[in-house]
Amino acid sequence: MSLLADRYASKAMRDIWSLHNKFVLERELWILVMKAQSKAGFPIPESTISDYERVKNSIDIESIDKREAVLRHDVKARIEEFNALAGHESIHLGLTSRDVTDNVELLQIRDSLRLVLRKSEALLLRLADISEKYAGLPMVGRTHNVPAQVTTLGKRFATWAEELLFSTQHCEELLERLPLRGIKGAIGTSLDQNELLGVAGNQIEGELISAWGFDSALTSTSQVYPRSIDFEVVSTIAQLAAAPSTMATNIRLMSGLGLLSEGFGKGQVGSSAMPHKVNPRLSERINSLAVILKGFVTMAAEISGEQWNEGDVSCSAVRRVVLPDSFSAIDAILDTTISVVDSLEIFENEIKAELHRHLPLLLSTKILMLSVKNGVGRERAHELIKDYARNSSAEEFISAVSKDLELKIDENELNSLLANPFVLAGEAPLQARKVAEIIRRDTKISDAKSYSPQLNN
Repeated sequence: MSLLADRYASKAMRDIWSLHNKFVLERELWILVMKAQSKAGFPIPESTISDYERVKNSIDIESIDKREAVLRHDVKARIEEFNALAGHESIHLGLTSRDVTDNVELLQIRDSLRLVLRKSEALLLRLADISEKYAGLPMVGRTHNVPAQVTTLGKRFATWAEELLFSTQHCEELLERLPLRGIKGAIGTSLDQNELLGVAGNQIEGELISAWGFDSALTSTSQVYPRSIDFEVVSTIAQLAAAPSTMATNIRLMSGLGLLSEGFGKGQVGSSAMPHKVNPRLSERINSLAVILKGFVTMAAEISGEQWNEGDVSCSAVRRVVLPDSFSAIDAILDTTISVVDSLEIFENEIKAELHRHLPLLLSTKILMLSVKNGVGRERAHELIKDYARNSSAEEFISAVSKDLELKIDENELNSLLANPFVLAGEAPLQARKVAEIIRRDTKISDAKSYSPQLNN
């Protein structure tokens, strides 16, 4: 497989993209086509089909590789291997290599998307829970990583959850309309199948669509299906990685402030040199994998819109890497993010202490609005408040603005706000609970919440 898959991807995803599974799927396609051709009137005995079915799972990759070394053609090597095992030459009649490989790859893409969606919904449901649980826990909200206003921890997680929900819905929509390439022959005209079966040749594609559970196949593809489909697939799952990656970045930032932790397993070591270290290593892994996935988007874009005439293989090496490894990356990102959320430790006292330290200055916009309501010009009030904020300590700020008669601020009102910072969070609690409600309403996969990943390391 690949270093990426072997180290990070789940067994389920590795199985989908394994050579063994790919070769079995190709053989299943050849058998389906033989059965359809026999049904359409071409003389392929049932005993011949049975002979192929009997050896369908007998995959000898080393033998196939030896054949390819001589033939310099991967699909021809697999044709000859399957024929030798079955003792016949009845597969691949009227087909081209892309009738086999492109359809199988779209099936692998579909199965991978289904797995990814289950994991995405599992993560969404966990984010819904944490958004709701901490909807009312006020904390320092930051812009430019600088304390800005009061938000809540639940609102912060809900923001990431809503982004993930949006990209999950995009992924679901792509899955619903993903087509097969279909059985179209050497350059997509169906000439050879029609030569073999006449008008009955049109039935072959329908049998494959039905057997593999797709809704449709492309109508006028060339030898290869448009690689812009690959680009959409890879860019869609890269979009799916955006919210987990942003969340991972912020978990790293909050870990550095001591507000939360990924947790620390028994026997885990944070640093070979510094025994006290508890590093957000899984969040760092998520960010790293997201970078790799963005690189695959660029690679997929490079082969999109580059097709020569009815077909060439200039995209082949790129796709052998991009398709399986993109899914390995998003698979690992989702599994790792779920694991982080499941083990997350929230240090509420530290969150409250940080808020207490910054709270006076976080009142600046509230003071600005109070001044405006009391008839002070907005820009004049903004200038005065800015000067006090820059030239006073956090402890002195409230007293300073209260003593400025031009601002018309009641110190008792400000002290009341300091005592109850929850009211400064605006609609954050409501938004967090609303996102949680929407996620639970829109979840489609019944067993998503029960999914629990097993990380390789």
